[in-house]
Amino acid sequence: MTIKYALISVSDKTGIIDLAQTLIQYGITILSTGGTAKLLHDAGITVTEVSDYTGFPEMLDGRVKTLHPKIHAGILARNDPDHQEALNHAAIPNIELVIVNLYPFREAIAKQHCSLDEAIENIDVGGPTMVRAAAKNYHKVTIVTDPQDYSLLSEEFAMNQGSISLTTRFKLAQKAFTHTASYDSAISNYLTSLDANYQCKDFSDSLNLNFNIAQHLRYGENPHQKAAFYRDETVTPGSLANYQQLQGKELSYNNIADTDAAWECVKTFDHPACVIVKHANPCGIAIAETTLRAYQLALATDPTSAFGGIIAFNRTVDKDTAEAVLKQFVEVIIAPEITQEAQYLLAQKNNIRVLILPLQHGFHRYDLKRIGGGILVQTPDTRNITVSDLQIVTKVKPTPQQLEDLLFAWRVAKFVKSNAIVFCNNGQTVGIGAGQMSRVDSARIASIKAQQAGLTLTGSVVASDAFFPFRDGLDVVVQAGATAIIQPGGSIRDNEVVAAADEQGVAMVFTGIRHFRH
Repeated sequence: MTIKYALISVSDKTGIIDLAQTLIQYGITILSTGGTAKLLHDAGITVTEVSDYTGFPEMLDGRVKTLHPKIHAGILARNDPDHQEALNHAAIPNIELVIVNLYPFREAIAKQHCSLDEAIENIDVGGPTMVRAAAKNYHKVTIVTDPQDYSLLSEEFAMNQGSISLTTRFKLAQKAFTHTASYDSAISNYLTSLDANYQCKDFSDSLNLNFNIAQHLRYGENPHQKAAFYRDETVTPGSLANYQQLQGKELSYNNIADTDAAWECVKTFDHPACVIVKHANPCGIAIAETTLRAYQLALATDPTSAFGGIIAFNRTVDKDTAEAVLKQFVEVIIAPEITQEAQYLLAQKNNIRVLILPLQHGFHRYDLKRIGGGILVQTPDTRNITVSDLQIVTKVKPTPQQLEDLLFAWRVAKFVKSNAIVFCNNGQTVGIGAGQMSRVDSARIASIKAQQAGLTLTGSVVASDAFFPFRDGLDVVVQAGATAIIQPGGSIRDNEVVAAADEQGVAMVFTGIRHFRH
């Protein structure tokens, strides 16, 4: 199918001049609008303004440009005799190629002081109409909405002497409908997030989600389950979905879930840190002066559980750290950067999945959890506390070193499944109890883990992700060796628990917030 007419109207003008020059080489007449037409004309490319082509000038400050039968009939007409006869009768040529991308609505509303009027003006009308028309008629029309597909277009022109295969037209049509669906979703999410006074609410009345497939996975959590990894179109910087894999086997479903848990945790620390995760729970976390020392301390927390774990760093992995990590079996290593010397060493075990990802602290607006028949939506748990947020509730006050460790332990507890009990000492986790129905059991498990790892809990501090409902949990951690405790407070038996701490001569601070993680 020979292409004679192409319509170009793009907001993102990346690469459009080069593509237009290619079209001219194949004798294709270019129709264009406004700024795109001017850009092409200034580049010396012959272009026909849409208003000249239709015989109808743009109006309403450019709101009406392409909404004309001479445009849409040329795009929508099938190749059957009746449609072609109708076009011939109206002297309308076929338009076989449409290159359109839309007004930058998402970029507009992302601006800090974007007004509703500005947002509305960035809602494209003619563009989506042309995109949908062209995609609907993919048997005859090629629709391109993404500048990254311009090279594909040029390659097919070269192979097929100026035409595009049906297979490619269908793929581009699929992409086009996804593009307009995502665009409309963004508009819907924004408008339904405004109240009657046009102020932004916490949650939209309608929540449209858009994800694109990034990877087909061998299976899910278990081999009998099918799985895939989809990437959020609005992915924030520093999110796991932006990873680059340097080596190793493909990531599995569990690899991705556990790596995300490790990465989100390690991002929260200001000092060089290492987080080791197994089955979505941290089994060792430490901060230190170097990545090597942080790794050694994190591993020492629970070397048994660390076998086959996920290791995350918030600093560059160097040669010495890589040498140490290679002494154990590890599934995934993720860091902001890996030195060339470290990469060379890691490559000797080519099954290890090595990922790099720039360390940025963006968060999605919502945290989602699927349930039967719907989803639960909440804002992410991004709250980190400082010393000024703490309420000292015991007679014994924590020392400066204890305060540092208490804040460290509290940050760790946020990433441990509830009920969470975390023992720490000098920037190292020394015992972690996770995911138990009873907080007392979590405390006992943390103590047992420390004993198995040969670590002492004497002089340690403890974080509890939620309040102690009775004094029994406190008694267990103090008996194990803890001398300072951080917890939210808020129990009807707080006075009883504080009295128990005073009785045993330990310090306790309240945070006023909890960190349940289910």
